[in-house]
Order: sequence, then C-alpha cells, then structure tokens
Amino acid sequence: MTLPIATTNRPVDHATTGAALPGGRRRVVVAMSGGVDSSVVAALLAHEGHEVIGITLQLYDHGAAVQRRGACCAGQDIYDARRVAERLGIPHYVLDYESVFRSEVIDDFADSYLAGATPLPCVRCNQRVKFRDLLQTARELGADFLATGHYVRRVDGPHGAQLLRAADPARDQSYFLFATTREQLAMLQFPLGGLASKAQTRALARRFGLEIAEKPDSQDICFVPQGRYGDVIARLRPGAAEPGEIVHLDGRVLGRHRGIIHYTVGQRRGLGIGGGEPLYVIRLDPARRQVVVGPRAALATRTIRLAEVNWLGDRPFADAPAGGWPVEARVRSTSLPVPARVEPGPDGTATVTLAADEAGVAPGQACVFYAGARVLGGGWIRR
Repeated sequence: MTLPIATTNRPVDHATTGAALPGGRRRVVVAMSGGVDSSVVAALLAHEGHEVIGITLQLYDHGAAVQRRGACCAGQDIYDARRVAERLGIPHYVLDYESVFRSEVIDDFADSYLAGATPLPCVRCNQRVKFRDLLQTARELGADFLATGHYVRRVDGPHGAQLLRAADPARDQSYFLFATTREQLAMLQFPLGGLASKAQTRALARRFGLEIAEKPDSQDICFVPQGRYGDVIARLRPGAAEPGEIVHLDGRVLGRHRGIIHYTVGQRRGLGIGGGEPLYVIRLDPARRQVVVGPRAALATRTIRLAEVNWLGDRPFADAPAGGWPVEARVRSTSLPVPARVEPGPDGTATVTLAADEAGVAPGQACVFYAGARVLGGGWIRR
C-alpha cells in the first residue's frame, strides 16, 4: 500500500474499519484534487453526516509543481485540499503515487505519441490510478464508497450500477470514464452529476465557506504546462523529435516537419507547407517519420477498430445480435454521439460501423458507446 507523505486533522480509527456506523452514516473516501468540484463533494457528504476521509494523490514532482495552480494533484492544489479538509474538520491524507503515475500514465502518454497516436492521459489516470489503486486504498480504510468530483451520474439498475451522462451537458465527463468497470461502479459515487451547472457548484462552495469557491478550473493536462505536449515528450524521450517529410497522399513531398510528436490527425494549422488547397493531417507514419496530409474528404471514415473494450451493457458483450449492438458512438470528447453498431471481436477488440462519415478519428482516442443518457462502455481507437 502507498504510504502517506503528509496527514492533517484527526486520524482514522483503524480499529473500527469495516464496522457499521450509527444513524445510516457511511464511511466515505473523497478524492480531493484541491479544486472546487471535489471540495464541494467532501463538504456535501460531511454536511450529510457521513464520516468523510479526504485523500489527495501527489502525482508528479512536488518541487517543480509547487507554484502551479489549476493543475490537479500538485503543489498549491495539495495545499488547497488540506485547507478545505481543515475547514470541514475531516482527516486528510496525501499519498505519494508519483512512481505509479509515471509508469502507468506519463510513460504511456509519451510512447503513444511516438507511435503516432493521440493519447488521453486523463482516461488512463482514472483507469489505472484513481479507480484502481485509490479504490483499493478506500477498501483498506473500510470505506463504503469512493466519491469524486466528476460530472457524471451513477444509478442502480436492475442488473447493477449504471453510468449516465451528467445533467449538465456542458460539464458532462462521461467520455473520460468509459473504462470504469462494473465492479468499480459498485463502490463509486458522483454527487455533482445531477447539478444543473458549475455555477451551482460554486454557490455550494460559498455556502460551505470554502476559500476556493472562485478557483479557476484546470485547463491543461496536469503534467503538460501550457499544453506544450511536444516539449514534454522531448524531455521524456530524448531524440524523439526527429524531423522528417510532410507527404501528400498522392506521394508528393511537400516539406519537412520537426517531429511527428508535434502533429495529430485532423490538424490543419501549423503545417508550414504554404498556400494552395487546404490540407489536413490524415495519418502519422512513425516508421517512415512521415506526416501524411490530404484534403478534408480523406479524413472521413465509417469503420473504426477498437481495443481494450469495456462493456457496461446488461447482457454480455459477446452475445451481440446479428450486425452488432446498436449504440450511439462518440469518437471525441467534443463530438456528439452518432448512430452506430458495435461488433465484438476476439481479445477485447471490436469493430464500430458508423451510420455516417466521421472526420478526424484519431488512433489513441476513445470511442464511447451510449444508449441515450446511459454509458454502455467504449474502447481505445487503434485504426
């Protein structure tokens, strides 16, 4: 088990771990990032009378991050989480998950870019750190459930827990939680999923007297300052940013690039190949160190291959009807779900057939399945 590197307030009574609490109270661990959302979750649950334990994960170098606000789980944000816990009178632990985060999230992020993919590190963090290791810590503390500040809903259905989109479409984070398993859902709670807006969350923070009520939302990936992905990858993988050719689909060499890690499928701006017809990045070829470009029409596809599929439907994924499961598929966090069918393949793979062309489907991103508001799962786009 990861050892705490700092604690505040009263300790957890481990002698009562697993014991029933009086008056319908529950012991709940809250993942506290230092932001407004998770702080309000802790305040709400404490106000309801539950025994709340706040845990903050230190995910990357504290010394380098101490001056950065608005990037979860580092420096100032750890301090903010501690101050909220003090205000609420709940125990607060800071756990050192830096090595796990490096191996499970940051290294995967860098290697995916080198392979020509466009990774989603926030999904990997939820999948491999928060909803795996932190859930295990919650169990060891005898918690009834783990609560987070994600904007998504969890309800009990006839076949177990179900994951639903948030009530506020502008805040919905269900796309980033597609890899959450049924077993994990059974022990998760998302108290903010039913709120109408972020303004309502900030109003609750003010009501509970939390100093972070007006704190800005985090915008960047926590370990990527100012969104400069290429700089981070070049530091993690020296020599990775090797230059190469920018090649048209018809074989013409149009120019040079400074490393495929600086490009992503669907990109138009910043290609540096002059005027003429509008050109987009169609694919990345790491083996040849080529950025392949072409007209927007060449981005269109209706068939997507997935790996590591997670299924949350009521019936087994393999029992799909002829032609596959009818779903609504979402291929980017900013896109709307579109009608599609999903056919299971071997070893956790699947083929998604969209009802209409979709442009800019990028390997490394996720394809998430919905049935109305309900999340049916999803998988990682391979090609």
